[in-house]
Amino acid sequence: MDQTEARKKEEIEFHDRLRGEELAKDSRLYKHYHSNSKFYSVDRANRKLCETWIQTKCPGKRLLDFCCGDGEYSLAAARAGAQTTGIDISEVAVRKSAERARVENLTNVQFLVRDAEATGFEDRSFDLILCAGVLHHLDLDHAYPELARLLAPGGEILCMEPLRYNPVFQWYRRLTPHLRTAYETDHILRMKDIHKAKKYFRNVDLNFFHLTTLAAVPFRNTPLFSSLLSFFENIDSVLMRIPWIQRLAWMAIFKLSDPICDEQGKSPLKRAP
Repeated sequence: MDQTEARKKEEIEFHDRLRGEELAKDSRLYKHYHSNSKFYSVDRANRKLCETWIQTKCPGKRLLDFCCGDGEYSLAAARAGAQTTGIDISEVAVRKSAERARVENLTNVQFLVRDAEATGFEDRSFDLILCAGVLHHLDLDHAYPELARLLAPGGEILCMEPLRYNPVFQWYRRLTPHLRTAYETDHILRMKDIHKAKKYFRNVDLNFFHLTTLAAVPFRNTPLFSSLLSFFENIDSVLMRIPWIQRLAWMAIFKLSDPICDEQGKSPLKRAP
């Protein structure tokens, strides 16, 4: 088994276990593998951007949820009127997402087990693609050209990713290896990884989120939380305009559009130097 196959096998096993029945039945084990969920109590600003993008862009469009996980964004896109396809390498994730869609009686969404680096879809199949916290699981030299191949003319890709520059965040990631695969930890995105997208897309629009907002996490179960979070969001809205501070952010959201492809929509071309 080569390194690529071993990496993908590890991803399948990890995410099947994360969503499997064993964790669902054991509350102690579930908390152990989801102990970082407290930090997502403060991700309101980036979620709002993503949700607004879905609501405004999706009606009448074809959307691909690239590594859909639990299917949360796939279902939101379907509710917003997109013909939605969610893919994931984990069969358990796909099965559970499909079950959620059936419960809601959503007929404009499907879930498929696919390799995100080689999806097997036709060229230019999707008007919109959502990549929510997935690129650091993938080989970008395969993922970016695949995304460029799949995007239809005039389409857009929204990527939401953690950043690796903040030493405190990286320390926490190293301290909690049970929360992610080793490959994932080692491939949290740097700016050079984001800028690599410029080889495949003419437009890369980048925004940064969350630095001081994380100070609100300890107050998440108190009446002070909402006010504190708003206070820190206002501070971050200023700090995230300063280039040398931006890299210390927890998350980045970047939009990709206008893929650089040949006339047949295949084989994304590198930009001329």
